[in-house]
Amino acid sequence: MPFEKFTRGIKPGKKESENSLYFIFKKDKLLLNKNKNHEYFIPSSQNLKDLNLEAEKLIFIGKYEEQNCFTGKLKNDGKVKNNIVFCEFRKIYTLIGPDFFRIAGYAFQLITWNENSLYCGRCGGRTEDMEEERAKICPQCNLIAYPTISPAVIVAVVKADAILLARAKRFRKNLYSVLAGFTEVGENIEECIQREIKEEVGIEVKNIKYFGSQPWPFPNSLMIAFTAEYDKGEILLDEKEILDAGWFKMDELPNTPEKPSIAKDLIDWFIENRK
Repeated sequence: MPFEKFTRGIKPGKKESENSLYFIFKKDKLLLNKNKNHEYFIPSSQNLKDLNLEAEKLIFIGKYEEQNCFTGKLKNDGKVKNNIVFCEFRKIYTLIGPDFFRIAGYAFQLITWNENSLYCGRCGGRTEDMEEERAKICPQCNLIAYPTISPAVIVAVVKADAILLARAKRFRKNLYSVLAGFTEVGENIEECIQREIKEEVGIEVKNIKYFGSQPWPFPNSLMIAFTAEYDKGEILLDEKEILDAGWFKMDELPNTPEKPSIAKDLIDWFIENRK
């Protein structure tokens, strides 16, 4: 779903005001303001000022309705008080809702790219922000660097009335999900799907259909989702990456991802189509 109230931007249309919103990070945790009713909000300029908190490495990212939005790092995090908390990014969806989660993801991707692009990858010179677009340029060799986007496929494979789910080594304990992997240089999306599934679980698929996509800021992925049907082969695990995999019927599903992951949408699609 596209941003409805948020407009991306490079320069603020007016000077920073007390109503500006700040998406402030400490590693992969987002700073949130919590009120007496335990409701969570993106802190404003005034919130930070009242709490004597100072942000640094600020980047203007756009406007939410008429409010300027910035992202950056907290300079003096030792003074954080009870009504300001750092929340793990993967858990903030239920606290701030889908709109602000999307903006926070966009902010996290930009601040990560900014920190990783301070120097030119070709000559090592210090880069500078470009004026008219979201990019950095090396004043020595004129190499332009844009924010990195890494395309990845994620696929719900169905066999009769069962879905293929796997538990990867990187998952938390007892979590199963649909298969996913990054595209490689020189291959198209369909080739990536066939390769990833063959490598990870040893089977082949057919009837690949586009399902949807989702920006996923860990740190710069674009998840492109598909459905597919089992074609042939027996499950044979890539033990370097996969701990377990199997076919699960609708009433036998293990612990699976929650919102906002598009993996959840794929599994929900399978459930709805089997009812």
